[in-house]
Amino acid sequence: MPDDASTIGLRVVDSLAAIDAEQWDACALAPGSAGNPFLSHRFLKALEDSKSVGRRTGWQPQYLLAESDDGLLQGAAPLYVKSHSQGEYVFDHGWAQALERAGGRYYPKLQVAVPFTPVPGPRLFARPGPLAAPVKDALIDMLSKIAGDNNISSVHATFCTEDDWKRFGERGWLLRLGQQYHWSNDGYRTFDDFLAALSSRKRKAIRKEREAVKRDSIIMRTLSGDEIRPEHWDAFFAFYMDTGGRKWGTPYLTRSFFDILGATMADKVVLVMAEADGRPVGGALNLKGDDTLYGRYWGCLESHAFLHFEACYYQAIDYAIAHGLARVEAGAQGDHKIQRGYLPVPTYSAHWIVDASFRHAVDEYLKRERRAVEQEIEGLMQYSPFRRENEG
Repeated sequence: MPDDASTIGLRVVDSLAAIDAEQWDACALAPGSAGNPFLSHRFLKALEDSKSVGRRTGWQPQYLLAESDDGLLQGAAPLYVKSHSQGEYVFDHGWAQALERAGGRYYPKLQVAVPFTPVPGPRLFARPGPLAAPVKDALIDMLSKIAGDNNISSVHATFCTEDDWKRFGERGWLLRLGQQYHWSNDGYRTFDDFLAALSSRKRKAIRKEREAVKRDSIIMRTLSGDEIRPEHWDAFFAFYMDTGGRKWGTPYLTRSFFDILGATMADKVVLVMAEADGRPVGGALNLKGDDTLYGRYWGCLESHAFLHFEACYYQAIDYAIAHGLARVEAGAQGDHKIQRGYLPVPTYSAHWIVDASFRHAVDEYLKRERRAVEQEIEGLMQYSPFRRENEG
């Protein structure tokens, strides 16, 4: 710490109820976070209060705090003890199997993340000022110390910013690359402006998909704030449970989570609902930050051609253009997003492995994987739907 700085103490608490919301947000939503709603005290506490996280779900909160001697929160890391590798979107099942085949124990492990939320953002929170950099370094070093002192195999900071990623790397952590799909607003005034930037074939395909939804007499509604009523959450929870049950077993988010989200963060929610003959048949949940719309969950109870693309991708673009947002982040996986204007971008994670031999093996794997991911992103960009020079 600077010579004239107060002493910084580090401690762990198991609930956000023990942390003042304004102090947490002063660190978590500091400049550079882009108002990422998933980092906010309100969102993370909603996960706790709804019992979506906790010992039962295998995501046990253990928030790491850095405080000055006057009690002011100077920094934090959203930390969870994990008893499995579910809901992370950065897959390490192979690592777990390898360590256990060698006679080691992979679980429990520590996860620095927003639970079941593959949204990039800061993972090292710091109050702006001269202490920010040393506080972040202290958080990193304490994370690795906690693991070493408590017979924990590893710590994983997933979907961090590139700046955090580099800082972790400077402290000896292993670095991993991934990729997901984002749409960027190139100053479009209307959806047709966006379509005009695409090649003729892709432009026609998107128009046909949107027209097919209209032919099914589907009405799309975009709701936010007080427009969202309990019956909308009832319908959306049914969509969420159907999708979650079909894809990966019992979903994490409880029904009460959506009630709490609506009560405390309705101003950040953009809920797209699809109706047929007045009844809700599908929908997509988004949250918005300062300049970004984050797509999160989707589901439907009836099959309608292209409804998924309309609800999740095109309605999000419509909203971003209308509200002057710079981008839409559509989350992990899905090469089909490319032809709809969502291009691949790198994502970043950092990993601390306690066992030196195992750490070396993972490091060698990650070096090869990073090169492969870089090549994959470069290759996928060849499928960009945007017009090239002199192309119609």
